[in-house]
Amino acid sequence: MQRFPSWYLIPSIVLAAACSKPADKPPEAPPAEAAPAPAPAGPQAIVTVIYNQPKDAAAFEKYYSEVHVPLVVAKQAEIGFTKAELTKFVSTLDGKKPTFYRQAELYFNSLDDAKKGMATDGFKQVGDDLGKFATGGLIGMVAVETGDKSETPCPALLTVIYNTPKDAAAFESYYAATHLPLVVAGQPEIGFDRADLTKFDSNLDGSAPAKYRQAELCFPSMDALKKGTAGPAFKKVGDDLPLFATGGLTALIGEQK
Repeated sequence: MQRFPSWYLIPSIVLAAACSKPADKPPEAPPAEAAPAPAPAGPQAIVTVIYNQPKDAAAFEKYYSEVHVPLVVAKQAEIGFTKAELTKFVSTLDGKKPTFYRQAELYFNSLDDAKKGMATDGFKQVGDDLGKFATGGLIGMVAVETGDKSETPCPALLTVIYNTPKDAAAFESYYAATHLPLVVAGQPEIGFDRADLTKFDSNLDGSAPAKYRQAELCFPSMDALKKGTAGPAFKKVGDDLPLFATGGLTALIGEQK
């Protein structure tokens, strides 16, 4: 994950998003204090689960908060993740119903730690539980951070999920040399205080990842996000995306809950 200004930061799409009504009892992410050993040098790895829209959102939220999240909390020590971030998407870039419903991210100190964690019985129990509430299906992947980790809170965020580009080398070259510097230059006006950049390594079953990259811009509030994404600096970032994101992308507004 990445934090401004210690590394180049990443973009998103232009939008002012609508907020959805929060769940009556939002699930709580596993506490960071239960984390295992200190992180070694090297990038973090993130097990990422992106949920499609469920058939019954109320039933999803009830099971998620009362059964699934407590199960993940109970298995944290065995699996070995250091923290979890749970996001509920509230709109697409144009204010419509979000393409995806939720995202859950489990952070590990390294890719090796993530692989060890995914091989545990505890992780299998968590995986076996998904079919009991994720009625719309999901995408499960392993990502590797491409910058510095950050502990800055992320109550409101803009998430860009990149599909696999036609030319990965050309994407990476433009991304690093042109797009990220553009986001860095616009950061004071846009107003985000944390940027998380990840590149997907594989699907959970080891096959080629369903998505290519993800970028998250974190804001201190939804109001700050709306203000920041309405200005000319953010428009420049959005206008730059078609110049390298040749596989397309999905841009979503979310709240961590």
